[in-house]
Parts: sequence; structure tokens; C-alpha cells
Amino acid sequence: MAADPILQNAKSAYDASSIQVLEGLEAVKRRPGMYIGSTGPRGLHHLVWEIVDNSIDEALAGYCDRISVRVHPDNSVTVTDDGRGMPVGKMEKYDKSAVEVIMTTLHAGGKFGGQGYKVSGGLHGVGASVVNALSEWLELEIKRDGHVWFQRYERGFPQGEIEKLRKLKKGEGTGTTIRFMPDPEVFTETVEFSFDTLSRRFRESAFLNKSLEIHLVDEREEGREVTYRYEGGIRDFVAHINESKDPVHKSVFYFHREEDAGDVEVAMQWNSGFQDSVFTFANNINTHEGGAHLSGFRSALTRTINDYARQKGLLKEKEDNLTGDDIREGLAAVISVKLVDPQFEGQTKTKLGNTEIKGLVETNTNRYLAEFLEEHPSEAKAIVNKALQAARARQAARKVRDTIRKGYLESTTLPGKLADCSSKDPARSELYIVEGDSAGGSAKQGRDRNFQAILPLRGKILNVEKANMNKVLSNAEIQAMISAIGAGVGDSFNLADARYNKIVIMADADVDGNHIRTLVLTFLYRNMPELIEAGYVYIAQPPLYRIRHNRRDYYVKNDAELQETLNRIRASGNVEVNRFKGLSEMNPQQLWDTTMNPQNRTLLQVTIDSAAVADELFTALMGDKVEPRRKFIEENAREAKNIDA
Repeated sequence: MAADPILQNAKSAYDASSIQVLEGLEAVKRRPGMYIGSTGPRGLHHLVWEIVDNSIDEALAGYCDRISVRVHPDNSVTVTDDGRGMPVGKMEKYDKSAVEVIMTTLHAGGKFGGQGYKVSGGLHGVGASVVNALSEWLELEIKRDGHVWFQRYERGFPQGEIEKLRKLKKGEGTGTTIRFMPDPEVFTETVEFSFDTLSRRFRESAFLNKSLEIHLVDEREEGREVTYRYEGGIRDFVAHINESKDPVHKSVFYFHREEDAGDVEVAMQWNSGFQDSVFTFANNINTHEGGAHLSGFRSALTRTINDYARQKGLLKEKEDNLTGDDIREGLAAVISVKLVDPQFEGQTKTKLGNTEIKGLVETNTNRYLAEFLEEHPSEAKAIVNKALQAARARQAARKVRDTIRKGYLESTTLPGKLADCSSKDPARSELYIVEGDSAGGSAKQGRDRNFQAILPLRGKILNVEKANMNKVLSNAEIQAMISAIGAGVGDSFNLADARYNKIVIMADADVDGNHIRTLVLTFLYRNMPELIEAGYVYIAQPPLYRIRHNRRDYYVKNDAELQETLNRIRASGNVEVNRFKGLSEMNPQQLWDTTMNPQNRTLLQVTIDSAAVADELFTALMGDKVEPRRKFIEENAREAKNIDA
């Protein structure tokens, strides 16, 4: 058989001339997602994090007290700090100023040799250069070495060498100001920054860096600005976490210890709730997946509380030790460590791997917590009693598990209401959790049964934010979800056992539907957060209107899309508009065409950018206290103007 000449040419074309070397910042421009995660809103805001994190590193080094962030009407952003100022001297090796090398070279900075920064939050030293590469323009103003210096870049290229603008005035301090405009050719989805996203991140940063002031101004809306500064640092962070909850003891436990192996801070306080809110950080980086510092903290916490309870007779001789879960129920805690050379691992590179930090955290937590318990006997008793209540609830939950063991949770029998798919490949399989039996029936008829499974929910499920585990496991609808997903629940959850890699919540586009979505999301976030972290959870987007024109149907999701479509087709008249009150009003074919067909549907993926923010939101919306909900509604009323009520 003769060789295919096209194939031969393709093979021979791969030689030395095929190899490309991307110079300077070209690699960033070609593959921006590799450096900032995406070119959507998350990546857009990441540009700000990179610049602000550099200023925070100056604060960690002891040279910066104040950071100002300003969003301008054109959506450019200015970040100013009162640090030492970026170095402007010439680097002979490159025949450029140091600042130009930093701004145009990947992995260039003062965080590698230990000379400029002992501890820094920058993981890879690519921050400023990546922002420069992905900006339409960027301007630098640096105050140091007796002068004010200036340089402008356009899409990563310097528009001339750095120049002196003027001498520093008497008493005028040093610092760096960077203003940049995100490149609309890169961020094609949006270049509009979210004030709420920025402010939440800066509040967290201010908590983690005691006494550092971060000021945010949004010039796009008059009077929209906020200043964060916390003299108590992570103690204030814990108090903030518990603001919408009822603490079971008054004092926030806190210690700070500096040793050669690293720097460790811990703050914690228990509340009357059923969920734990434990957040860990390493060099200001949120370590979502935990790691060595979390392991050390948990070990010390369990041992110290049990030792105290035994010593004081609060735990009887014949009683089993309290488990880690018992002790952590209702715990709000922040663990923050600082290391010279942090080693990150895990699926998202947010798990701390430095083994030496485990012993440092464990030893000091054990020592200082034991002292706290001895010095605060009434508060110590309240903490132990809270854990004892959790233990009794756990034992009751075990009885519930045993009762239903053969039914839902640990049996291979799937819930009867589940219409499963024929595919056994989780990567290809989808589970639709559907509001109501009627809509569930339409979904079952309209689905592609090869890869789509349907689980109807009857009514509103239990609000797990207000219930202990035995009540959660006793709820029939929750039992059905746990069984259908197949990965267990709580500490027994194993992501690898999940039967579907897409779990889609499909509810009506009204107030009740929104409530049901929130209840299901609360259950998943509190009991199966790994599903959300893995990107398995989605929200369906069913249409709100059907437009019929000239025997053709158009489906639209909201009022804005309705008006846009009407404007486009109204010229020829004869338009009929129908509003869907719920999923059950759509027949199986309509439900498939609009909401379930992968070729046409729109799904919103549920993600967690900040676990602390998510915890705060779920507590405010679903917890016992009314005031946090009222405050949330007041602060977000402007976002609700298009919501169907």
C-alpha cells in the first residue's frame, strides 16, 4: 500500500524549524488561563490580587502600613502602597532597570533568594509581569532613592526607559503606584470589576495582616468606598465569623508563636451551631485543601480537650473519648502560618506540604490551649459540654444510620424515585435533582436516558444549617440524594465513589425555586463540599418566557433577554409571549430543548472562591438570626431589581 503523501508531509514537517521559543511575555499572552486561571471574571480579578499581594508582601516584610485600591470609571485600577518602592537601579546583566526586568520577565523578583523578602505570598514570582502582559496599558509611579520615577507599558512593552519626574518633597514617603487597564482583547467576556468581590478579598487580607489598612474606592458609584483595618488580626476574623452565630463562651482563644521553623497564629471560638468553620492560611494564601498545619491543629485540639475533660471529671471513665468531629462541631477557627519556603501540593496547589509545620502547630496549640482551659474554667466547661452534646447527637445519628443501612445510605439499592441512566461512567453521567414530582415526570420523559438520571424532590428539604446530623440523616429527601450520588456523606464522603460528575439542580425560576436551590446547595456545601470544589455541581437555567412568532419558538431566561428578542423580531408583528410559571408547565420536548439538551442548554457551575465568604453567606441566609438576612437584603437590594417575586 502506498504511503499517504499528506501524512508523509505532516511527519516530515516536525523538525528543528518547527520549534518555537516564546520570548518575554508572549507565553502569557498565548495562554493566559495558565497564569490567571481564566479570562472570565475570576481571571480579571486575579490581576488585582497579583498587584495587591505584592504590596502585602511589603507589609509582611515590615515596610508597608497602608494599601489603597481605586477602581476608575473606565474600569482601570490603581493600587498604591507606602512600601519601599520597586527598585529602579540598572541591572547590568540585562542592561535594563530592575523594575523593567520585573515587569517584563517571568520569575523575576525579590522572593527567590531570601534577600528582598523572608516571607512572601507570591507563589511563582510571575505576578506583576503577568498583569503587565494582559493589560492594554500599565503605568508605574515609584517613590524611592530621593525621586519620583515613571514608566508606561502598552500590552507588556515599555514605551521608553524609566524616567525621573521630580525630586521627593521633604517628608514625602516612599512607595509604589501601579495603574493598569485590563486588555479587552484578552478579557472578551467583561472588563468590569465587582466591588463586592474586591471588598471581600481585601477584608480577608486585612484580617490576616494585623494593623494593615486596605482602602477601596469605587469611582463608578458615588460614595462607594470601604476601609479595612483590624488591630486584633485573626481574633477579629473569628469574631466576624461568629457575628451571625451565638458563641458558647465569651473569650476568643488566641496565640502567636515565632520560631525558626516558622510563624504560627491560631484563633478560635465555639458557637451553638452544628457546622465547623475552620480556615487555614500559609503566607496569606488560603489553603482550601488543608495540609500539615491543619493536621497538627486537629491532633492537638482533640487530645487537649479530651485530656481536660478527663482531668476535670466532665468525661466519665467508662465513656469513650470525644471524637474530632464532636469537638469541632460549632468551632470557628483561623490557623495562619508563615514559612520561608512553603511547599504547596494537592489538586489545586492549595494544600500545605511542609511536614515541619505540623509539629510546630501541634505543640503550641496543645500548650496554649491547655493554659486557656485552666485559666477560664467556666468557658472550658461550656466548650466541653458543647462537644458532649455533639457526641450524643452523633450516637443518635449512628442509630439512624443503622436503621436505614439496608435502605439508602450503605446499600447498593438506589432510591425508588431515581430514574437512573444506563451509563456507568461517572465522567459521562449526569444527575438532575428536580423540584417536584410533576417536573420530575417531564424530565424523565424528555431526558436522554443514556447519560441523564433524574431525582425528583418532594417539597422543600430540611435546612441543614439549623439541624444536627441525626436530623439531617433522618430526612427522606436527603437520604435519597445521598444514596443517588453514592459517595457517602460528611467524613465518610469519598469523591471517587460519586456516580455522576455532573449534578444539576433544576428548579422553577421563582422565589420558591430559588429557596429550594439554596436548601440543596446548603446541604451539599455543608456535607459534600468536595463535590463543589471538584466542579461537579451546576444550576440549570430554565427559560422564563416562550415567544412564538411566525410559527417559530424563542425561549428566553429573563426580562432583559425578552426585550432584546422582541426588539429584534417585532417589526413583522404577530408576536405571542407566554410566561412559564414553573418547570411543570413545559412538556418533555420543551424541557429537553431548552434546559437539558447539551447542545442548547446553559448551566451555571457552582464554585467556591473563598470558603470564608461562602460560610458567612450560608450562615446569614440560612441560620437562626434574622438580622444578618435583613442586612444582606439591604446591601444587595440593587441586585434584586430584575428578580421575579
